[in-house]
Amino acid sequence: MPVLICGSVAFDTIMVFKDRFKNHILPEKVHVLSVSFLVPEMRKEFGGCAGNIAYNMKLLGGDPLPMATVGRDFGRYGKWMDSNGITRRHVTIVDDEYTAQAFITTDLDDNQITAFHPGAMNHSHLNDISEAENIEIGILSPDGRDGMIAHAEQFAEADIPFIFDPSQGLPMFGSEELKRFIELASWVTVNDYEWEMVTKLTGLSKDDVQKQVKALIITRGAKGSDIYSEGESIHIPAAKASSTADPTGCGDAHRAGLLHGLTHQLDWETTGRIASLMGTIKIESYGTQNHRFELSDFEARFKEEFGRDI
Repeated sequence: MPVLICGSVAFDTIMVFKDRFKNHILPEKVHVLSVSFLVPEMRKEFGGCAGNIAYNMKLLGGDPLPMATVGRDFGRYGKWMDSNGITRRHVTIVDDEYTAQAFITTDLDDNQITAFHPGAMNHSHLNDISEAENIEIGILSPDGRDGMIAHAEQFAEADIPFIFDPSQGLPMFGSEELKRFIELASWVTVNDYEWEMVTKLTGLSKDDVQKQVKALIITRGAKGSDIYSEGESIHIPAAKASSTADPTGCGDAHRAGLLHGLTHQLDWETTGRIASLMGTIKIESYGTQNHRFELSDFEARFKEEFGRDI
């Protein structure tokens, strides 16, 4: 079944600082912060939440349908999507803008400092969910503020269940807006830091959110994730990584695993583990769309990691 993925499509410029930020940022001087990091390694990658989720879903054999707004420089990215069999019929080009751009600096502790230019992403409200056909499930990931608000309402009006994935878009919204997203969503997924932000902004507890959605998924990095559904708490262990090359895009890979489980009506024990393994496979590669695998290899590794078949 097609999965509508509302979110950003962006170019990522990823730089590696061969030291630790904490060694160069003086806490007592943050009010006059002026630092420069030498980054001898730099890569330009295809990214953005919708692009990344779609790429990972395709690896799992899914049918992703990204919906995004991009700029006049989209050509190279479009050819990449075509080469990977990802449709772009709901990717709208805004001629007088650049495609969204993320400039990410990562240190040796995998901490990141990111500067983000939204560009065409700010026009995401130009897309309308009613234009997509035969959609049974969707996800609302970071995008233009107006677009996220509009698309949440449009998902609900079309009676399409969707995952609310606020991620780095959280700071754009206030308490009432976040409560409305949760009210409209079928599932909510955040990392542990984002969850603390949600509770601080809304005053909602895990029980409060569970009463409104089918599941609340909180990822905890190397500690795995916790899924709260129907009054139960399910802990999902993290899959073991052979290396930790680059954390960028791990959350998007995890979201693709969740969508795979939901579209195949799998239980949360299995769905959570698929998502966990997807995040781990991504962290072993540089960039957000450079990892590849055959489904048979994924299934074999799943059994090796978790001692069970998918």
